[in-house]
Amino acid sequence: MSTITIPPVGPDDRVNDVLARDERLVDVFVRHSTHFNKLRNRAMRRVMGRLVTVQDAARLASVPVDELLRDLNAALGIGGAPPAPTVRATPRAGGVHPGNAPVVTVDVRNDLREGREPLPRIMVGVSTLLFDEVLEVRAIFEPVPLLALLRRRGFASESVQHGPDDWSVYFWRDHSVAPPLTTSGHATTPARESMPAPGAAHAAAELPARAADDATMWLDVRNLQPPEPLVRTLAALEELPAGRQLVQVNSRVPQLLLPMLAERGFACELDESHTDHVLLRIWRPA
Repeated sequence: MSTITIPPVGPDDRVNDVLARDERLVDVFVRHSTHFNKLRNRAMRRVMGRLVTVQDAARLASVPVDELLRDLNAALGIGGAPPAPTVRATPRAGGVHPGNAPVVTVDVRNDLREGREPLPRIMVGVSTLLFDEVLEVRAIFEPVPLLALLRRRGFASESVQHGPDDWSVYFWRDHSVAPPLTTSGHATTPARESMPAPGAAHAAAELPARAADDATMWLDVRNLQPPEPLVRTLAALEELPAGRQLVQVNSRVPQLLLPMLAERGFACELDESHTDHVLLRIWRPA
């Protein structure tokens, strides 16, 4: 008779996935810090738990990640030492936040409290940021995954905690690093941004016949690393004009995106007939 081995909870496991194993694991989090009481709010957990890993959560609450992992695994009846955590430094590149620069604020505190996905609003703010402006994101916790995402895009950051559930995170372009490259291999040097705007028709060059339709916006995410395909698609849908549709060009079926589209009232249609890409047509039913 074969024995089923249950994998232990690891530092890079998402909080949502951990709690899906056993709802009572919320109590383990709360025992380590009252900061985790917000996980009892299902609307907030739907957003926070999907984005934050166990290691991120431990850092947010200032608790030792090895102790949190040990107790989570013990509650699941899994013995042995927990996996060694991955060391992630807080991004501080580019020095301190430039105090005289104009600040653009995106406040997502209510979005997080009410369970709405904040990333599309944040990425719209990033995409419209002038070269010398600073983006301030107001949140109810330090958005650690966002720090890593924008660091890869050449942004430095600085986090300031005003209270238990009140944070400001400032993002500005780190001029000491080279701008990110486009898919053609050239550095981007636009006037308003250092990244392609959400909804840009990246697929037009490769799919000219399809892109000729004025009622269709095209978004090619094949060369992007997660979670950018999801983030850019949601951001593009925020700006989708009435009566138009968005076609996402992907290298695989975007499984995480599909239920989120349904939650937001969008209809979609998959075309998997191509050998090298998948087309996802998205529109808002009349």
